[in-house]
Amino acid sequence: MHQIHIRNLKLDPPLLLAPMAGLTHSALRQIFSGFGGVGLLSTEMLWAKRLPTENPMISPYLIRTGLEKPLSYQLLVSIDSEIALALDKLHKLQADAIDLNMGCPARNIRNSGGGSMLMEQPQDARRIVMEARKGTHLPLTAKIRLGAELDEQTLKDFCVMLEDEGIDMLSVHARLQKEPFDRRPRWEWIARIKERLRIPIIANGGIFTVRDAKDCLRVSGADGLMLGRGAVVKPWLFAEIARELYDCNIQEPEVSLPAVYDNFIDLINDLFTPERRLGRLKEFTHYFARNYQFGHQLSWRIQNSASVEEARDRANIFFENNRC
Repeated sequence: MHQIHIRNLKLDPPLLLAPMAGLTHSALRQIFSGFGGVGLLSTEMLWAKRLPTENPMISPYLIRTGLEKPLSYQLLVSIDSEIALALDKLHKLQADAIDLNMGCPARNIRNSGGGSMLMEQPQDARRIVMEARKGTHLPLTAKIRLGAELDEQTLKDFCVMLEDEGIDMLSVHARLQKEPFDRRPRWEWIARIKERLRIPIIANGGIFTVRDAKDCLRVSGADGLMLGRGAVVKPWLFAEIARELYDCNIQEPEVSLPAVYDNFIDLINDLFTPERRLGRLKEFTHYFARNYQFGHQLSWRIQNSASVEEARDRANIFFENNRC
């Protein structure tokens, strides 16, 4: 069995989508779901203090369809007083799980007191988790990094605190706060956390292929994997890993890169207001273009497009000249 159970939620297979700003919205989640293999989808990071006034019918952060299940909503929280109203909103939105962001290293996030700053303020983190646990019956998870520096005891103490206060599952991005994405992830440090905790541990960082997934599980001993940028490059990566590592009955996809891209454009046109479309297409293209040897040309063309339709035309010309 390759399942994770957290409260009333079953993750099968144990493959999770990482929350990513500008990317993990409804359009891309639908593409992931279409290929299959995702055990838990995720929203983008949601500011808890703004969430109660967001309109789920038009907000690009909250729009969802019935295909996107189960879906975890990630909250950015800096103080415990923001929790109650945010949880009320998520209950009304029928969230399947709630994740607390304790790992984002962006300066503006840290300056607000949220993200990875909470790992340096464990008492603030404790109060937030206590308030969240008190306010919801849903699975409550957290996502962290390894900290500001390599300090095994401090890291373990923080993780044990999260478990003791009611976190049901922990996702660990295996890099330090200031380490860039091109730095090799420290999967072996996830193993050090795993040996101390009873709750499921999810490994995140540096997974772009099935081989990466195998290596990460071997080194980290994690209960599951969280895919981020690697899945944006190849939205069928979940399906590949689910089939090859977890024996899921998923047919090997016949991938047409132009068709995937065109489907993405159709979805953002259907889901989002005009001013919300082009930015999301540019963000997706930045990663998806890596499927091509000369993908930087595609990315450049889209980044310099003034409209979605101009971008579609430019992409079609590129695809005609760069057949895989």
